[in-house]
This record gives sequence, structure tokens and C-alpha cells, in this order.
Amino acid sequence: MTNPKISDTNPIHYQDAAALAALIRTRQLSSREVVQAHLDRIAAVNPPINAVVTLMAEDALKGADLADKAVAAGAALGPLHGVPFSIKDSLDTAGVLTQRGSRLFAGNIPDKDATAVARFKAAGGIALMKTNVPEFSFWTETDNRVTGRTNNPWNLARTPGGSSGGESAALAAGMSPIGIGSDVMISLRGPAAFTGIAALKATHGRVPYTGHYPSILSHWWHVGVMARTVGDVALGHAILKGPDGMDGYAIHARSAEADGIRLAGQPLRIGWVSDAAFGPVDPEITAAVAAAAAQLAGLGCAVEEVTLPFIGNAFGALATLVYGEIVPFIKAIAAGRESELHAVGVGAIALSDPSFGDFAAAHVQSEALRSAFAGFFEKYDVLLTPVNPMTATPHGAQEVVVNGVTVPWTHVMAATSPFNLAGLPALSVPYGFSSEKLPIGIQLVAKWLDEATILRLGAMLERRGGLGSRHPDI
Repeated sequence: MTNPKISDTNPIHYQDAAALAALIRTRQLSSREVVQAHLDRIAAVNPPINAVVTLMAEDALKGADLADKAVAAGAALGPLHGVPFSIKDSLDTAGVLTQRGSRLFAGNIPDKDATAVARFKAAGGIALMKTNVPEFSFWTETDNRVTGRTNNPWNLARTPGGSSGGESAALAAGMSPIGIGSDVMISLRGPAAFTGIAALKATHGRVPYTGHYPSILSHWWHVGVMARTVGDVALGHAILKGPDGMDGYAIHARSAEADGIRLAGQPLRIGWVSDAAFGPVDPEITAAVAAAAAQLAGLGCAVEEVTLPFIGNAFGALATLVYGEIVPFIKAIAAGRESELHAVGVGAIALSDPSFGDFAAAHVQSEALRSAFAGFFEKYDVLLTPVNPMTATPHGAQEVVVNGVTVPWTHVMAATSPFNLAGLPALSVPYGFSSEKLPIGIQLVAKWLDEATILRLGAMLERRGGLGSRHPDI
């Protein structure tokens, strides 16, 4: 069997998911070969990275053999037929460990798949592994007391981010071609930018949250796709979107589209911003955003720099709402077992509940932000911003110097959390590299239900902003 013909320069473990599905469908590769290639890659590079927490090797190989039999029999094949995929360990997997990064759930085995997992399987995908998370998926550093710390494959001394940090590291290092993560403030897009991959936080409710832990935060959390290319993210999103009859927020039909379709020939209107809304931002990242804006102008878009004065302290408002909901929940489930918590859990239960006034004010701010963005997207079709204000940070950093200013670690969420608060679709696009040879991502945001526009633009922009290898040297 020859190597894949779609991209001869890449080994099997670095082929895109869509390419692998095509190669399996046309019998240029067997599903068993593909799964085994990823198992070999995991054995080779996971030990120093520690992204994989549960490996389903035997079941995956059995699934691959069944997939190959279906191809030979001429059966109808799904868009991910025979392709392995990875799953963040906050999503339930039937009969497979789902420990959620906490000793409180050590040995937990759900009896049902999360909706997103079930949909990837129904599309022919083969579940290969679960990936690491911080405790309760509640931190921007992927570390816990059950499965340890995950390292960034571009630089092991740096974090891959969180909370989908295990997922982003595994994908970047070629251990999986496509995976499922989640995002409450940053957790899909931030890790993607830190590791040089793509990720989509779709419109809130576009992808069912059913089977994700913790269920209490379904108003803010988003399940979404992560992959090395925007094209694979688009493929995965097409599989995951649509109501499941269980998530009360997942009410949009699979075919739902944004209102206000542009007239034929009308250029896309792009607003872009960096420091003016999310500063301080690393100058190399601001330069990447400006370069992407120039490229969009070169593609015929109407591009304008904006300021977004209405953003305010969106992170603070979202933090009040999220922590106000989750902290009492954590305190209840950890009662009597506080000594088993990671520092993340310890910090959470030490927090005081927000006052009713503060909680109500945060809700008012979230509604005002939604209204402001509704007005913004009357004038613009897409907003271009940084993802993270800095490149991947050292492990455990509590403060970071960005453009000469010392900021707390929470500043990493400055440019992502507003779009969780407003429920807008936002795409992290791998764009370039810093002078330290660390990945730089850019973020594309659109009006509600208009994922198609930012996915199309993202595919045009990905990996156009600077020299550097597409894959980490590990």
C-alpha cells in the first residue's frame, strides 16, 4: 500500500481527516492502517506531551476492521468513515473512562455517549482516545491530580492552554486527525492558537451540549470541533450541528442560516481590532492581525480598523456568571473530599458567591453586549481579532509581561470571552509564528448562525502569516 497521494509530503498521521476518509473510501489506505499509524504516533510522542489519558486501541482496531469490511462490501459510507478521532475527557463516552480531570471522578465510566461523540461515530468515525483536561475543565492550564500535566508539542516548557489543552496538543503532534473539545471562555480557540491548529466555537446552541460535564453551565459552554485545518473543522461542524431533542438551547435547525444575506457582488465588510479592544497584545500578534486584514483587503473585502468601545469588561461579567453558577455546584460535590482537589478545585471552593446585585449586573452587561454586537453586525459581516494576547505561556505562569505590561494569567481570555458572553460564532485560525517559533492564531467572528462565512475566510487565511513548519518537531 502506497502512502497517501493527496499530500505526499505528509505521513499518514499528519494527513487531514477529509483526506484520510477519501483514501479509505477509494481503498488507497485501509482504516486499519490509518488507526495503526496513529497508535504508533501516540506511542512515539505522547510520553513527553501527556495529552492522551485513555487509549481505546483494541476497540479502535476492531472498529477499523469493520470499517474496511464495509468499504469492501460497497456499503454506504459516512463522511468520517474509518477515520480515528479524539475526545476531550469532559465529554461522556459509553463504557470508557471519563474522569473529568478530577479525583472526584476517578474510575467514572458513563453508560451513554455525549451527543457529539455519538454523531462522530454515526458519521463513521472511530473513537481512538480521550484527552487531558484541567480539573472540571476549569482552567487555562491543562493539569490535574489524576492524569497530570500536558505539555505543548512546540515547546514542552510551555502550556498548550486549557481547558481543551490535551486535545490541542494531541492534534498538533499528529496523534489524532480531528477531535471534539469545548469552550466556556477560551477553551477551544485559546489552546488551538497556542498549538497552531484550528477550532470553532459555533453559535451557542448550534451544537448540542448533551453529555458534557458540568451540565450546569449549558447556558455558556459550547461543544465544538478541533483539527489541524479549517477544512476539517468545517467537516466536523457539519456533522455535529443541529438539535438533539435533549439540549434546550440546541434549537437551531441544521440548515439554519444567518439573516441579512448580502446582495450578489457586494464585498464582505471586515472590521479588525487588536490592542484598542483587547490590549495589551503582543506586537507580533497585532502585526499578524493587521497582516490578515491586509490579505482580506487584497481578496476584495472592504476592510476597516475598529475600536469596539462597548466590549468593556466582558471577561469580568462572564467570570461572575460562570463562577456564580459553578462554584456552589463544586462545593456541593466536593463536600468531605476537599483534600482530593487540585489547586483549581481548591481555588474554586475558596471563592465567595457573587452578590445578587453583581450577578444581576453581569446579566445586564451580557444582554447589552449582545445588543451592541447586533448593531455591529448590521455594519460589518466579520470581526477579525487576536485569539490570545500572547503566545503559549510557561507552565504555571501567574503573571505575564505583554508588550511591556505585566498582566495576570486571566488576560489570556480577554479576546475570547466576549464571544462566549454574546454566544457568537468564533473561529481560531492557525496563521503564523512568533520570533520564538511559537504559533500565532487569529480569530474570525461573525453574526449568529453565520459559521459558513468565517469558515470560508479562515480557509483562505490559514498558515499565510509567517514562515514556520506546519508541524512541531517532536
